[in-house]
Amino acid sequence: MIQKNTLDNGIRVLTEQMPGVHSVTLGVWVLSGSRNESPAQNGISHFVEHMLFKGTESRSARDIALEIDSVGGILNAFTSREYCCFHAKLLAGKIPLAIELLADAILNSVFDLDEMEKERRVILQEILMLEDDPEELVHDLFSRRFWQGHSLGMPIQGTLESVGELTRDSLKSFVDEHFRGGNLLVCAAGNLDHADIVNQVAAAFDRLPPGRDVVDKVCPLGGRGLDFVERDLEQIHFCLGTRSLSQSHPDRFGSYLLNTILGGSMSCRLFQKIREEHGLAYSIYSYLNCNSDAGAMVIYSATGNDNAAMVISLILQELRKLKTEPVSEQELSSAREQLKGNLLLSLESTDSRMMRLAKNEIYLGRYPSLHEIIEEFDQIGCDDLLRLADELFRDDCLNLQMVGRTGQVEFPLLDLTLG
Repeated sequence: MIQKNTLDNGIRVLTEQMPGVHSVTLGVWVLSGSRNESPAQNGISHFVEHMLFKGTESRSARDIALEIDSVGGILNAFTSREYCCFHAKLLAGKIPLAIELLADAILNSVFDLDEMEKERRVILQEILMLEDDPEELVHDLFSRRFWQGHSLGMPIQGTLESVGELTRDSLKSFVDEHFRGGNLLVCAAGNLDHADIVNQVAAAFDRLPPGRDVVDKVCPLGGRGLDFVERDLEQIHFCLGTRSLSQSHPDRFGSYLLNTILGGSMSCRLFQKIREEHGLAYSIYSYLNCNSDAGAMVIYSATGNDNAAMVISLILQELRKLKTEPVSEQELSSAREQLKGNLLLSLESTDSRMMRLAKNEIYLGRYPSLHEIIEEFDQIGCDDLLRLADELFRDDCLNLQMVGRTGQVEFPLLDLTLG
């Protein structure tokens, strides 16, 4: 059962009871991410995420770690383009500690200058580590290219230059501006009592001021492009992508099926064609990068310099087939059952249930039942996928990002076409 209350300062508290489990996963979601940053601020959300567990007025970073470890719990956080999440998983009887620790971190972090400089060095190493990992780097570069000129294209972790310039005052000002009641969700799933959670959150976060960001979101428009980044590597790593749908688009279930058929498993078209039939790559897959108002479908692979143009051409052929030839009923049924199975398996985890609860609130404002979601998948036919592929797979928004010895690859922009 899902329940929701809104506190006086605007915090939304959502819970889902899961009888029979021993744990609770609780997350505090701040509806502000790298998309809300200016270029000069780039990376500030991620920096704040790191700093909130580095000491409060009453706890050191070590105290926080010892308290959560002493009850067998897990405390963590992550930053995305549209939100930050601070979350904990504990035994059901220990959830008051999780609420207290998270509230203390959000309300009372001191942003100690020495800790901040240490953490800045950690983040700069994280950025350099990404630069040294071509498989990670190419995804980051693709986003910058695809959403060029829009904040969605800025790296979540920031750049060496922007992170190097952030100050203690800028971090504290960012928290004061964005960490407000109307911007917070507290979501929990597991063996819990909704009223208890509401009362504990209300007491722990009573000092948080009300208010909510008023962000004038401009919908990004991905254009067509080709970009090469030279690295001395044995392989060419690349991302090829096109426009996709937002998190709340009515056709989103069709896009999930298209992605599964194209590159979402070992039985998908790309894996079977590129790896199994031709033996041209070890790794190839596709994924959806969906936001509140826009999205991208991205294909990743890595192959030898001599094979790169051929692999890209084969991928374009598969995209072209999805635009022009209906998938078979058998292929559609297999993809449908795969997604249903993945969904059902995820529902056994308190972590997944908490994440699903929050994202449904953020993007839909409602909580579709399992029956409703399965019905959505069952209603999609082969003709629906043909129509959707024709709408999404278009020359005017195809983007290709390469990393490696790209000077040895001949692939002109003119060849980046679906016809």
